Amino acid sequence: PLLRSLKNRYLRKKVMQASLSKGLRGNGFDTREVLLKMVKLRAKRAEIFGKSSHAHYSLTEQTAGSPEKVHTMLRKIAPAALANAKAEGRDLERLAKLDGIEKLESWDWDYYTEKVRAEKYDLDTSLMKPYFELESVLFKGVFYAAGKLYGMSFKERPDLVTYHPEARAFEVFNEDGSKIGLYIADFYTRDSKRGGAWMNSLVKQSHLLNQLPVVVNNLNIPKPPEGEATLLTLDETTTLFHEFGHAIHGLLSNVKYPRFSGTAVQRDFVEFPSQVNEMWILDPQIVDNYARHYQSGERLPQSWIDKLEESSTFNEGHATTSYLAAAILDLAWHSLSSDEVVSDVEKFEAEAIESYGLAYDCVPTRYRSSYFSHIFAGGYSAGYYGYIWAEVFDADTGEWFKENGGLSRKNGDHLRSKLMSQGGSIDSLEMFRNFRGRDAVIEPLLKRRGLVSNA
Repeated sequence: PLLRSLKNRYLRKKVMQASLSKGLRGNGFDTREVLLKMVKLRAKRAEIFGKSSHAHYSLTEQTAGSPEKVHTMLRKIAPAALANAKAEGRDLERLAKLDGIEKLESWDWDYYTEKVRAEKYDLDTSLMKPYFELESVLFKGVFYAAGKLYGMSFKERPDLVTYHPEARAFEVFNEDGSKIGLYIADFYTRDSKRGGAWMNSLVKQSHLLNQLPVVVNNLNIPKPPEGEATLLTLDETTTLFHEFGHAIHGLLSNVKYPRFSGTAVQRDFVEFPSQVNEMWILDPQIVDNYARHYQSGERLPQSWIDKLEESSTFNEGHATTSYLAAAILDLAWHSLSSDEVVSDVEKFEAEAIESYGLAYDCVPTRYRSSYFSHIFAGGYSAGYYGYIWAEVFDADTGEWFKENGGLSRKNGDHLRSKLMSQGGSIDSLEMFRNFRGRDAVIEPLLKRRGLVSNA
């Protein structure tokens, strides 16, 4: 976030280079040796199971089925993404030259992006914070949307003891008053909490064990001084809606066996419910209910909402290119056999990205190998592609809602019964077909990301 506002170019460069060199400094925190060891061990394990690589081993049980199918999809997107990123770069460089900068660099991108955004759309998202007060976003936005769509209601239970004083418990009910489960919200950053945002199932729904779900959402919102309101950025508001989509997936589970409960779907499908939940952020019914100035009660100006929608594809070339570089880097590492030797991590990384035609200095990969915790310390090895893979389903679902009248209880009940409640008890692609009536198509995703004209 600092790069958006730092006027001192030397400091921007210092911040960016420090960020990109995590785990590469030749000290006790250098991760390259353990990274290479993990890659080799994963490849050996795959070979024991008769697969040529960890990617082939891992994707056998995913909706994609094979790395080849993933590459086919990613290569449909990559050229258009890079073309858009370079066009965006030329636009940024035009303003940078007014400041005496002849060549745009990665550390200049965010700073001049905000200037171009203001120039093109007269939009400063930082001015929106007073309209995104946490309690309003939670109760009148996130919970309200869940009620409108699924008939869910939430009652805070301060009498229930949670694992930390800042974690809040809510009892969740169906429209008829029957209990769904418990939702725990842990929003503030603290020294003992890891970074990022996520959802966990503390107790999985199961008819076999006669248990209701208990799910938790963790965010890392800076806690304001005592007595002051918690004001969210647009990004933080989006994150809350996103993570709550995972929570809904866990809460609405209706399966017999805990192994298939809630989010226990194929990994490259797990981001689908969370991305679907993001579509309600600016829905007229929802945004008008929660996006109110925390002091005056004034609604978020319609002109700002219009500009947000108008600028929805702004900077998507950068975002998509940065993401795709990380996704193909993940696949490159996990497509190696156990006999293949990599001696230079940075060289391997650069060649993998170059082979896709995605090398563009102004847009570095979202994660370098040395700190790519999703794939080396998390559960996304050979699966980071899953975010955009799931977005294909999500974007197509957005089209379904448009075709069927938008946010309504009828549509919510259909989504709940055919997909959200099924967990992993049915193949994910079959679930989507049961919901949509056909397989997903990629065109809505390309349209959403502004890639249609170049694709």
